[in-house]
Amino acid sequence: MKKVVISTGGGDAPGLNAVIYAVVHACYRQGWEVYGSRSGYAGFLDIDEMVRLTPRDVQEIYAIGGTILGSTNKGSPFARPVENLAGEITLVDISDKIMKNYRRMGFDCHIAIGGDGSLEIAHRFSKLGMKVIGVPKTIDNDLMATDRTFGFDTAVSTATEALDKLHSTAKSHDRVMVVEVMGRDSGWIALYSGISGGADVILIPEIPFELESVCEKIADNELREKHYSIVVVAEGALAKGGEIISKGEGELGRQEVILGGIGEWVATEIRKLTDKDTRSLTLGHLQRGGSPTTFDRLLALRFGAAAVRLVEAGTFGHMVALDSSQMKAVPIEEAIKTRKKVDLTSDKISTARDIGICFGD
Repeated sequence: MKKVVISTGGGDAPGLNAVIYAVVHACYRQGWEVYGSRSGYAGFLDIDEMVRLTPRDVQEIYAIGGTILGSTNKGSPFARPVENLAGEITLVDISDKIMKNYRRMGFDCHIAIGGDGSLEIAHRFSKLGMKVIGVPKTIDNDLMATDRTFGFDTAVSTATEALDKLHSTAKSHDRVMVVEVMGRDSGWIALYSGISGGADVILIPEIPFELESVCEKIADNELREKHYSIVVVAEGALAKGGEIISKGEGELGRQEVILGGIGEWVATEIRKLTDKDTRSLTLGHLQRGGSPTTFDRLLALRFGAAAVRLVEAGTFGHMVALDSSQMKAVPIEEAIKTRKKVDLTSDKISTARDIGICFGD
């Protein structure tokens, strides 16, 4: 009998529970035991945070958003922020303790569900001797090794629904509505929702934009007697010659800044240049919530079942990936090497331009 442990790390995404559901059911059909580590690696540090999972424990969770195990994106086991008696915070490597407890608990494999950050941590544990299988999770869809990540389709559907509703209020008041969506390094959510939601302008990290071009599109709408405009902007979008707009630095132990605010900045600048009534809206974590779409639910279930097949085959140190509608195993090290950017020569970009959408270039 094998003992498998599951963890969910990083930002939550619709479909996480579906992966857990599939892993538990597939393992129990093999006669294996399954445990869940709460809040990332907390279960490896505190036995009370390690929970047994049976098919009864995961009944119908495939339709529920979030994760029953909880998640965290605060720090890394290799650099965990710890406050000493003097109130000073230092970074401590607790990976040895986690490895000792992993072995002491008798686990045969760790199925780590997460994005590039969580998978990078899992890969480091793999090099220390932990048998790891990765499952890709990110609403940004920016992992190069897989055609799709679960959570992306749901996030796009949420953003598209918001755009649909904004058309009527923008039209009623002759306003420009600027909608900020997630997308740190890639503009997949902005591109897909912008095209589907009838945006006039889409601003993505892959194409540095000029505000003059954006305002020309808004002016062109006015000439065509369309007195309102919808602008979709990814949080990582960048004006030509400008700097990334953020809310500040992340917590100790996290390298990246906390993005946010580009939507409000774009709205302010449009208001100055066009004198149009302009408002901004940030969808933020709304894109992470809710029940997964049919596509995400099915993809997550396929990922979970495929992960168990990799455990059975002993293909450790790999991540399950969707490749041309088939499930394949990709070395985690290869999977996290580069981010998947929007291909500027793709049919989707061409389609957007052909129907008159401006990218600010």
